[in-house]
Amino acid sequence: MTTTLSTPAAARAYAVEMHGDQKYGPHPYVHHLDAVATLLRPYGDKARVIGYLHDVVEDTEATVADVRSRFGELVAACVALLTDAPGANRKERKAKTYAALAKVTGDEELALVVKTADRLANVRACVADGHRTLWDTYYGEHPTFRAAAFRAGQCDPLWTELDSLLSPAHAP
Repeated sequence: MTTTLSTPAAARAYAVEMHGDQKYGPHPYVHHLDAVATLLRPYGDKARVIGYLHDVVEDTEATVADVRSRFGELVAACVALLTDAPGANRKERKAKTYAALAKVTGDEELALVVKTADRLANVRACVADGHRTLWDTYYGEHPTFRAAAFRAGQCDPLWTELDSLLSPAHAP
């Protein structure tokens, strides 16, 4: 049973509470969450809810069950997909996560839109802040990430910008 209205404002408030004092670079963590949610505006309120919650299980004490009880089954399923699988290092975690994303179908494909917006927000920040090391990581992962998460016609404007920012011409 959903106990919190599943609105972007409710998801933002919950995410801010759960992320607490965490930072995104020099900014409060909500800076990143707002950037993702803004990119998701054309894709509807459910996408924005998931956008605000996409890191809450991975980076806080929140659980998928907590998210499910507050925001419903679809939101929880998408957040679970967006939470990196356990692994010894980033390469191992991302390989497992991308493998799961590649198999997503149906309503849970909304997680792919959110993941694309998250990656675009991260890459925009890398370019703006001149963070070459992290940009190189995203650049190296991009073919595998794209193969797992891209679905033609789903969120093409996000992919167009992401592909452009991850071209050598845009390297910080």
